[in-house]
Amino acid sequence: MLINFSIQNFGSIKDKQTLSFEADKSKHLEDYYVINANGLRLLKLGLIYGANASGKTMILKALDFLRMLVLFPAMNKLEFLIFEPFKFDDNTIKENTIFEIEFLQNDVRYYYEVELNTNSIVREELFAYNTSKKYNIFSRTTDLQNETTKIKFGNKIKIDKITERQFENITLWNNTVLGGFLKMNFASNELSDTINWFSDFLSPLVDLKTPINLLVTNNIDKYNINKKIILEILKKADFNISDILIKKEDSEIPGDFIEALAKNNYIPKEKAEELKKKNKATSANVEFEHTIKGNSYSLPFEMESLGTQRYYGIAGLLYRLIEDPSLLSIDEIESSLHPDLFQHFLLSFLANSKNSQIIATTHNREILNNKDIIRPDAIWITDKDNDNCATELYSIADFGSSVVRKDTGSFYNAYKIGKLGGTPNLGSYYINIDNENE
Repeated sequence: MLINFSIQNFGSIKDKQTLSFEADKSKHLEDYYVINANGLRLLKLGLIYGANASGKTMILKALDFLRMLVLFPAMNKLEFLIFEPFKFDDNTIKENTIFEIEFLQNDVRYYYEVELNTNSIVREELFAYNTSKKYNIFSRTTDLQNETTKIKFGNKIKIDKITERQFENITLWNNTVLGGFLKMNFASNELSDTINWFSDFLSPLVDLKTPINLLVTNNIDKYNINKKIILEILKKADFNISDILIKKEDSEIPGDFIEALAKNNYIPKEKAEELKKKNKATSANVEFEHTIKGNSYSLPFEMESLGTQRYYGIAGLLYRLIEDPSLLSIDEIESSLHPDLFQHFLLSFLANSKNSQIIATTHNREILNNKDIIRPDAIWITDKDNDNCATELYSIADFGSSVVRKDTGSFYNAYKIGKLGGTPNLGSYYINIDNENE
């Protein structure tokens, strides 16, 4: 489970910003929101609000970048790490980017930090906690001039000098030590725990371009997802769907769609190249059956409303969160959903999941008015500072009672009128066109 995540000098983020899933002392909605683990009280949900271009999505992209940095190391030392530091400052362009993350895996608390630039991993370290003390698993530095890696393992790691040298040689200057571990025939519970958290618990970013509908259909077809449960979720969302019908056929696949699948690591690169050459694949197409007055009618997926299509994909995500402990990052989670349906999804997640978490961006303000679903420490806001237009991230729980009364559970008005920040500073809606030829 995620404890907290910090970002510095990445995209729109200049100074260090931290997203925390540690619950405050409030007992409000305790049974639904809070996971008690290893002496910590961790939240299941974090919702990020903010104006367009304020950096909401950048928080999610940073976490996904770190996931890919760990799990998909560069194959040669000439490959660049593809990201942008903060651009609106002459100094930060030349400075390194830093990520810090704390998480729980197998009841062990870990702290991982990595400092990098587009050429190399500059510095890296992993710690684990034993009760209240933390001990070093490894520390890594890079000789930037010689493009070589130096790794110092802590006392908990039993490794001989020859294997240690092999580890350093295989960990290229643009690879993390964790990426090097993926290439090594070496056993370590701590390193395995860390890799497994990034690969099994932390899921790829879900945005509006993610083909979640296709993924759900394929998993139902392969019996990885229980169709009956998906149907139950859809029925409770009032879609009047009585069955999901899957039909297979060969069809052409657009090249940009294949590239999107490969880019988000939903299929291996080798499989993507194979599909591009064939330009065809057996696809599982879905139709929804609707039963009206005892008669059954089926509609192709494309004829269903965008809300129905979206919630079908969301239902698959909900199934994953309930069945397997995982952390999902979802951009614009409420897209195409009625406000009541969006709230229904959040309640379904909070009531049925045990050890899963969601980080999501949203513009839905209505739920801020509902004390039966919202905790202030679960609501985050991104805003742009006045000096550099850099992203600032903070929680509603940071505000005092003079700004917003937490006992009412209603933060809607405070956010709407701008007391909490994170809203656009709009000008007049009149457009001045004095001379259209100028």
